[in-house]
Amino acid sequence: MATILTTEEEYEIVREGGKRLGLILQVLASSAKPGVTTMELDQIAHKLITKEGDKPAFLGYTPDGSDRPYPATLCISVNSEVVHGIPKDRVLRDGDIVGLDLGLSHRGLYVDSAITVPVGEIDDVAKRLIETTREALSRGMNVVKVGARIGDIGEAIERYVKTEGFAIVKILGGHALGVHPHEEPYIPNYGKRGTGPILKEGMLIALEPIVNEGSPKVTLDEKDGYTFHTEDGKRSAHFEHTLLITKDGAEIITLV
Repeated sequence: MATILTTEEEYEIVREGGKRLGLILQVLASSAKPGVTTMELDQIAHKLITKEGDKPAFLGYTPDGSDRPYPATLCISVNSEVVHGIPKDRVLRDGDIVGLDLGLSHRGLYVDSAITVPVGEIDDVAKRLIETTREALSRGMNVVKVGARIGDIGEAIERYVKTEGFAIVKILGGHALGVHPHEEPYIPNYGKRGTGPILKEGMLIALEPIVNEGSPKVTLDEKDGYTFHTEDGKRSAHFEHTLLITKDGAEIITLV
């Protein structure tokens, strides 16, 4: 069940947490350079979150159905890794694209955001994949308001991605959040307008289009239990913002 925020104090808590998260992601984006390891980026994320007294959302988090807590602060996915990649000693190289997915708890309320960034110079297809995914998030956010339905979001995202010749990953998507890092309802990146749960004032939701260069099919790494890969080995991109639904519309609280 989704947390419903009802007080101005709660609104200010998530706004402050969202701003902190957005600034940290900016630092991570500028730090993702050739020669840097994914573990080094995780260490930066952990330091920046905890020095302000906040709590990493993912470190130690155990999803439903899993008996293995997530072992890092940052989810970092490179090239054909789709989401939930675990930071290691992997060295980033010129031409890579890197998904940086991060969440934190600020004064008991969670916020979540993700970006995909280039490492050095990337090819034109990779640039278009990143920009398409970023724009797909904007298309989804544009329909969020009190009274809209979850299907409205998915329809807007999927329709745009299809026109650009890329593929939506259908087994992964967005979610509500608040007192927990993941709450119902689940928010798929495809759907039919006018269907699904109704969005209400005070809801906090994370939209996150996940777009593949080739096939929409993905596989789960059985060894680590977390990292999804594209089935065909082509690249994937991911963007995410947390939105607060107010009587005036959707407020993007992780936007800096």
